[in-house]
Amino acid sequence: MTATRVAAIDCGTNSIRLLIADLDPETGEITDLDRRMLIVRLGQGVDRTGRLHPEALARTFAACREYAEVIAAHGVGPDRIRMVATSASRDAENAAEFTAGVKEILGITPSVVSGDEEARLSFTGATRELLGGPHRPPYLVFDLGGGSTEFVLGEQDVRAAHSMDIGCVRMTERHFAGGQPTEEQIAAARADIRAALDTVAQSVPLAEGATLVGLAGTVTTVAGIALELPGYDSERIHHAVLSVEQVRETAQWLLHSSHAERAAVPVMHPGRVDVIAAGALVLLEIMERTGAAELLVSEHDILDGIAWSIA
Repeated sequence: MTATRVAAIDCGTNSIRLLIADLDPETGEITDLDRRMLIVRLGQGVDRTGRLHPEALARTFAACREYAEVIAAHGVGPDRIRMVATSASRDAENAAEFTAGVKEILGITPSVVSGDEEARLSFTGATRELLGGPHRPPYLVFDLGGGSTEFVLGEQDVRAAHSMDIGCVRMTERHFAGGQPTEEQIAAARADIRAALDTVAQSVPLAEGATLVGLAGTVTTVAGIALELPGYDSERIHHAVLSVEQVRETAQWLLHSSHAERAAVPVMHPGRVDVIAAGALVLLEIMERTGAAELLVSEHDILDGIAWSIA
């Protein structure tokens, strides 16, 4: 069977990412042709104003124009393109402006998915390659984004899922807007995260996952720091295993470091410098709440799930 070439776009609160890949549904193999990311901060101020900022929309549309050129160069037709827009565009009063701009540039209407659907796409992307391997199910997968974090428990299929508004951008704007956080601000953020996890636990049994799988830029960046990599290395980060002690040590350093110190970290994307501390705190609280001794880091996430949803 001939592989199917698809283009998947994940437009989140902090970043917009593109994957062009060839899919083989018979073998379950996904072959990357192009995988890239741009930080556009679409969710700038949404938690406070309820609207997408004009500058954030302009940055996002510029990224879409760049991606449209890449998609055309790989010969992917509009029937094989899917763009999923997540937390920020769900919450915004002027989401229609975002949708219209994307359609004009890419020729497709973005799917503004629910938190549950976002969770299911993340689960598929992260676990399709784990089945039958050394990492035991059930898998508890969490996708720590800019505006929200999705939690999914399942084996081959999803058993339970829930989305909560505790992403790295949202938590930074709520609690760390003044820059380097004080101990009081850290305590307030921690209480906010724990309250959210209490809500998640009502529908997703957080202690039942045999393998805890973490997705998205906060998780992969924390992994790169914990592994002391000299630069961002997807191959070394993908399926790295971190202990809770490594995550705790890295999160504590990020919470108490200066902007300049974080910016100097070799694996740090410039667009994550001001939000990584809040994201690392969310990550640590998740590990402590689940009681997991280890975290399996995955580079395959909702973007891969979106790709599979096209085939």
